[in-house]
Amino acid sequence: MSRNIKYLFLIVFALMITSCEDDFLETKPTDAISAADALATPANMALILNGMHRTMYSQSQTVLPGANTARANEHYWVPLGDNLGGGLIHSANANNLGWRDEARWISHTQETSLTTEILWYHRYNIIANANAIINKFDEGTLTVTASLREIVGQAYAYRAYAYLSLVQHYAKGYLIGNPSSDPGVPLLSSSDAPFTSAARSTVQEVYDQIASDLDAAINNFGDATPRPTGSAFHKANLNIDVAYGLRARMALATGDWATAASAAARARKDFPIMGEDDWKAGFNTTLLPEVIWGSNVIGTETTFFRSYFYLASNTFNGSQIRNNPKIADRRLIDRIPDTDYRKDMFLIDAPNSSTSAANGTGGWANNTNPLYTTEEEFDAEIARIKAQWGLASGHRTHPYMHMKLRQKVPGGIEPDDIIYMRASEMYLIEAEAKAMMSDISGAQEALRPLGEERDSGYDVTVYDTGEKLMEHIKFQRGLELWGEGFLFQDKIRWDEGIDHAANGGSGATQTIYQDGFFQERPSINTDWVFKIPQAEIDANPNLGPEDQNP
Repeated sequence: MSRNIKYLFLIVFALMITSCEDDFLETKPTDAISAADALATPANMALILNGMHRTMYSQSQTVLPGANTARANEHYWVPLGDNLGGGLIHSANANNLGWRDEARWISHTQETSLTTEILWYHRYNIIANANAIINKFDEGTLTVTASLREIVGQAYAYRAYAYLSLVQHYAKGYLIGNPSSDPGVPLLSSSDAPFTSAARSTVQEVYDQIASDLDAAINNFGDATPRPTGSAFHKANLNIDVAYGLRARMALATGDWATAASAAARARKDFPIMGEDDWKAGFNTTLLPEVIWGSNVIGTETTFFRSYFYLASNTFNGSQIRNNPKIADRRLIDRIPDTDYRKDMFLIDAPNSSTSAANGTGGWANNTNPLYTTEEEFDAEIARIKAQWGLASGHRTHPYMHMKLRQKVPGGIEPDDIIYMRASEMYLIEAEAKAMMSDISGAQEALRPLGEERDSGYDVTVYDTGEKLMEHIKFQRGLELWGEGFLFQDKIRWDEGIDHAANGGSGATQTIYQDGFFQERPSINTDWVFKIPQAEIDANPNLGPEDQNP
């Protein structure tokens, strides 16, 4: 991995002092900022940390030498979970940035693809930066203050986050495999070039490292200055709540149900469930009250046509969306009670105005919706939807298209913020964990606040068995967290495959989805595991061809 992170300090430091001026990054000598200078003071370490915040959403070529503009890091990785999992459904052909290839299960199964390579090196870049801060702190040469504890706590939490992402993508799922012997990912302790890692550790060893890092993060945060409030930027900083949220995710993935439940409850305690107006506001700002962690995206990063909203929001004025409105799985949406306001954000009866739709059902000539008895009514509804939601003239409409994810200025190209963690996820983690412990009443009580806020007719007591509870929790996760990137890992944890044709069909077409239309469950299907980049196997002396995932 040395090839892709050898410019570590130059990149993260330059990001902060040059606002990503391309000329500077291309011409500045690689040794212009040494590790010693970057780590000389807590103030400099804070600049490294702020650079890490920026690299979460910057285009990958500003972080990784030899990377590509087509992957703007979390703008891409967050919605990828729903694109791969089959929840964020393409209604027509559009393959900008390889987004359709992801849905077809092409990219992550190729060791030379941009997706497998850039995700790998981005996560190890985070780890190398975190190592630099942690290793410097461990030297014991700095005066320990509350502000230094806050920096170190974030470094540990970032490292845990990166390892969790790596092991969940490049290794077999913990609950469906043999973690003590299954190959995980390499552990990297170095903070100096050439950043050569060890060989692949086992899945269990990687999770042990994650747990240790989260313990260290929480211990440091306990004596740290608290995270400021009131600014969207502040939510980019990891704090003790984020660390507990990561612990809850880790514990859920490993079947440590008691820890998952308690950590989730702790993570969400200061973040109230948002109400209807906030839920319907577009999920475009980290200032929403239940957001625990997210990136405050700044315009100078120019991620417009590389952004989360370009890939996932039906109001974005880009070619990925205009002719290919993203729809939700109709089997999920049809289950939403009319008393649940989340149903309003999925336009079940939107006319199919796309004559290029892959299923051949677009345009008035193919209309089968009895709501529209004339072409004038059909066209009038299209015009009404565009006016209501701020769509541009070139935007198509489609049944079951969503309006959950929307920009602050619909019909434009602004990227807006990216949300990584919010309180509703923590309620759902707590509920699932308690259901898995056969604590029926505890799971019901964890679900009650969320369900009663979203659905005026909600009655959690009808889910009075473990089987009913788990089925309902899966529904609630699918609906509440739709488009936020969780579906791929949920299916791995639950050992569920993808079948767009089952139970009346999802609305996806096999013409578009090809191999992604049906995938066997993860426990018997190696394609749920990402390929290790061939470039890593070629460059890392501790990895060989035998280490490639099957």
